[in-house]
Amino acid sequence: MTDPMTPDEQIIDMPEPHTRERVVQAVRGSVMLAVSMLVVLGGIALLVFGVLNLVDGGGPLPLILGVVLFIAGTLLLCGLTAVAPGEARVVQLLGRYIGTLRADGLQWVNPFATRHRVSTRIRNHETDVAKVNDSDGNPIEIAAVVVWQVEDTAQAVFEVDDFVEFVAIQTETAVRHIANSYPYDTHGDPRLSLRDNADEITEKLALEISARVASAGVKVIESRITHLAYAPEIAHAMLRRQQAGAVVAARQRIVEGAVGMVEMALDRLAEHNVVELDEERKAVMVSNLLVVLVGDRDTQPIVNAGSLY
Repeated sequence: MTDPMTPDEQIIDMPEPHTRERVVQAVRGSVMLAVSMLVVLGGIALLVFGVLNLVDGGGPLPLILGVVLFIAGTLLLCGLTAVAPGEARVVQLLGRYIGTLRADGLQWVNPFATRHRVSTRIRNHETDVAKVNDSDGNPIEIAAVVVWQVEDTAQAVFEVDDFVEFVAIQTETAVRHIANSYPYDTHGDPRLSLRDNADEITEKLALEISARVASAGVKVIESRITHLAYAPEIAHAMLRRQQAGAVVAARQRIVEGAVGMVEMALDRLAEHNVVELDEERKAVMVSNLLVVLVGDRDTQPIVNAGSLY
């Protein structure tokens, strides 16, 4: 079968990503939690001691140290980051990408760093039913579902504005492009069609979506066409065309089978010397057998008690 799309046309020229994911090695959160709590409690103790010391006429140094320790402990607590399974945290410090937290659990990073939460779970996106023209110009309705997952969190955050919306728009674009590149039905022509070659079409759809969303760090796991039909304004006419084609094909098979049965009957009669038939009687016999075998109604038998002549 011929493919109307060349390999060069299937490759989407997307820009190369400027940032790629790198895993940051964070400090264990349980250790930093204990240290932070000790610093905060030590600061509170020094604050109480400093206040009492000021009441007794002492210097302000213990109070100042208590304030410093309390603020330092609070800042250390701000660096604690809980990462749930199925998500990652993109760490950014003063506008600079530091790395990505992939390991789940409580971890500690620089408290002045910002942490963007990115879901790495497997997601589904189903497109709306779109009305497009196939390669033959016939209006059709098509929809698809794509299963995808964030593979590179840095690209998902920094290469596009909203990677979820980006995947949705690029998926719809790919579905429309595939629908415009192939006919709905080839009616026997040796070409790929949306209706008859679902596996090949979905494979090409997955490849095109993958090429479109790769720059956003997204991996396409699977894509499938969930809805495919002629548009309502031509659905009735196309249904009649398909029914007519099915009737013609069925009649062709019936005629081929009937001719074979007639040939077999004549050969058996001649082989076993049941009756000798001249050409005219053979013609009558062939005509009667074909009427019986090809006709779409039950035949009414007529018994001939006399001679053919």
